[in-house]
Amino acid sequence: MSFKFTTGSYSKNQKPYIMKIRLLIQTVMIIFLSSVLISCSNESGNILTPKPGPEPRINGARIFGVRPGSPFLFTIPATGERPMKYEVLNLPEGLVCDAGTGQISGVINGPGDYLTTIRVTNKSGIDEKQFKISCGENLALTPHMGWNSWYVWENNITDSIMRASADAMVSSGMIDHGYMYINIDDCWAIKPGSKDSGQLGEPRDKNGMVNSNKRFPDMKSLTDYIHSLGLKAGIYTSPGPTTCAGHVGAYQYEEKDIQRFVEWGFDFLKYDWCSYGRVATGDSLPELQKPYIFIHDILKKQNRDIILNLCQYGMGDVWKWGKSVGGQSWRTAGDLGGSFEGIGTALFRDGFDVFTDNDLQKYGGPGGWNDPDYLLIGFLSNWEGQTVPTPLTPDEQYTQVSLWSLQAAPLIFSGDITRLDDFTLSLLTNDEVIEVDQDPLGKPCHRVSKIDDLEIWMKPMEDGSIAAGLFNRGEEETMMTVLWQNLGITGRQKVRDLWRQKDIGNFNKKFSARVASHGVVLIRLWPGNK
Repeated sequence: MSFKFTTGSYSKNQKPYIMKIRLLIQTVMIIFLSSVLISCSNESGNILTPKPGPEPRINGARIFGVRPGSPFLFTIPATGERPMKYEVLNLPEGLVCDAGTGQISGVINGPGDYLTTIRVTNKSGIDEKQFKISCGENLALTPHMGWNSWYVWENNITDSIMRASADAMVSSGMIDHGYMYINIDDCWAIKPGSKDSGQLGEPRDKNGMVNSNKRFPDMKSLTDYIHSLGLKAGIYTSPGPTTCAGHVGAYQYEEKDIQRFVEWGFDFLKYDWCSYGRVATGDSLPELQKPYIFIHDILKKQNRDIILNLCQYGMGDVWKWGKSVGGQSWRTAGDLGGSFEGIGTALFRDGFDVFTDNDLQKYGGPGGWNDPDYLLIGFLSNWEGQTVPTPLTPDEQYTQVSLWSLQAAPLIFSGDITRLDDFTLSLLTNDEVIEVDQDPLGKPCHRVSKIDDLEIWMKPMEDGSIAAGLFNRGEEETMMTVLWQNLGITGRQKVRDLWRQKDIGNFNKKFSARVASHGVVLIRLWPGNK
């Protein structure tokens, strides 16, 4: 870099002073330009997601599954200036839409696919979106979206925390982007021998029905509260005698526990292997499948839809059979946050390598999803009694949300939802990124290119477009190029940056971008004339 300055004529005695001024100006210019370059190279650490405008925009899934005769609850996710008016045209018999809240509720008794049109209006405009309600035996037609308590509250979870978390999902606006589930993890049941009196008590009543501990004095009241906000409630147990944290499990009481969960009004069940390893006779495939087949057979008899999440850490290649035994999602690896300091390492191992090594794109799809664990961003437990910021760098956080969305994985946030900073909220509420995750085609991405630490992943979308992630797993910012031939496309393509929600331009044969260390550039491509 060189600079040229013109100062006009000056005397011999002025030369030393002019030279000093030149040097000072050059120094200032170099410092200024260096700061600009640093700012650009670190841009991915900034908030990239634009804030929603005042005009209405309908977000979230375009299809939703329910069984005939089960209670229906779906809140229309929409951003824009309030108040809003919500309408649903061609709503099937048995359902109603609250014009003020956007909550669709009721019961459909007749199976079939119902194509409706959602309309949202405010003083700034109107938006419409087609929405299919599929009434049959298939649930979870798009990946689950919500919040789980474990990685921030672990064994400190309480009723009041759950209510505050539900409130935060509404007040933060996450509900307006499609987030739906508020899920209790471990530690709600009685823990025999606990030193905490709040966890002691009779594990079951005289009829064998499971009891919650004193931290959860009224589960039905809790789920009623969550439902009143237009959200759904999730719970956790184990097929073994105890849960991972030593609380009462469902072993030999499976049917009664499901009856209790239905009585309480839960909509989601995380079924965690935990102590079942002491019950199973070996690790054969039938033994690995047995508790999940058993619980699914009980669930399908209920008059309430309860999503079943198989949490057994990928044992026995669960992705090959998880859906056939009744799971709507299945964990593909161990706990991503089992070690707070190791979250970054686990992200790249379990997010990238487990997926590619096992061709997981062959197994996920509508009704059954690969689950690489929760979004570990925001404030988390450090397992030492403190809640601290995630150890993931901003670029690694962009990488996790981008990869999970491309993989059509459940988007379940497990940080402190009551302490959402603007950056974390921007990661969770980018509707164009969420649209990739919630695409009705439901086809997970696959890796199309790997050169050392540089990887290109692509996901086909229902409208014929392609979402692609340029991931840099290396330690230096690097220029990356995605070739059309690797994506199976030709001709000019319109490229859009999904995190910035901005068209970049039309490109032929390839697209290149600088990608930060451990970072990503997430794009979507359409034929150039669209």
